[in-house]
Amino acid sequence: MRRALGEPRRDWQARVESQGLVYHTPLGVPYWDESAHYVFKRGEIDVLEAATAELQRICLDAAQHVIDHDRFAEFGIPPNVVAAIKQSWDAEPPSIYGRFDLAYDGSGPPKLLEYNADTPTSLLEAAVVQWYWLQDVSPNDDQWNSIHERLVEKWRELKEYLWAPVYFAHVDAREHEDLMTVTYLRDTASEAGLGTLGIAMSEIGADDGRGEFVDLAGSRIASIFKLYPWEWMVHEAFGQRMLESLERQQIQVIEPIWKMLWSNKALLAVLWELFPHHPNLLEAHLNERGSLRSFAKKPLMSREGANVTLVREGSVVATMDGD
Repeated sequence: MRRALGEPRRDWQARVESQGLVYHTPLGVPYWDESAHYVFKRGEIDVLEAATAELQRICLDAAQHVIDHDRFAEFGIPPNVVAAIKQSWDAEPPSIYGRFDLAYDGSGPPKLLEYNADTPTSLLEAAVVQWYWLQDVSPNDDQWNSIHERLVEKWRELKEYLWAPVYFAHVDAREHEDLMTVTYLRDTASEAGLGTLGIAMSEIGADDGRGEFVDLAGSRIASIFKLYPWEWMVHEAFGQRMLESLERQQIQVIEPIWKMLWSNKALLAVLWELFPHHPNLLEAHLNERGSLRSFAKKPLMSREGANVTLVREGSVVATMDGD
């Protein structure tokens, strides 16, 4: 693996905007950066693919362990949510995607930093924008992933399972990244032949008489993809109604509620407990240990690097504040 320098395309802003990446320079700082990229050997790609498959396997084991040993409190999961998680885990409702964040330098094995399994973004960049960039700058090379094709294939598999139309929900339209991520996922579902509708989270209502969630026209929402954390939803006004709707199997939600077990930093500690010294894991504990002199301390549900404390040889060297 090597880091290669490159010259940004002269009209790169217009190009990526045409592909949906309208948030390429937030607050005047480039987020999409074409001045450097990474080149991998085929063998390194094989290593990364094997690592992600292995991590997925042991994460499944970890989730089963948490359920079997009733360790929900260690994840900060409210007691009233546990039954819905267990029911969802046993029913195996559709799960479309997740994102492993890995540390890898091309020499040692990839190491898991965290698993964004409920509301992962960076999807449009990886599946679409990167591919078009590669066609422009190096058309004879290939990219690792086949995200777009696999998303379409997965939606196609689910056509008979999902109750049409499938709603695609996002937060406020000012959150451009979330909006474009949901729009892209909706496009892949439409390409697979599903009927889809877009909706903002704030536009979702509840019909008390029918006991159903509804859109602004009063139509039932039976299947929904939401780019919205379960950790927020279960504490909000409609949270208990959602749990009741899941229990009565009145609504299908992607990603499923059991993903709360994976989108939580406590997963890292459980993985280390079950698979100590696994080559793809970093040592992790639910509480500070005296044996660790240098470490990152994260809240269970930190977002975008917020509220992380870095400790080096027992001294705090950096913190990052957030909500």
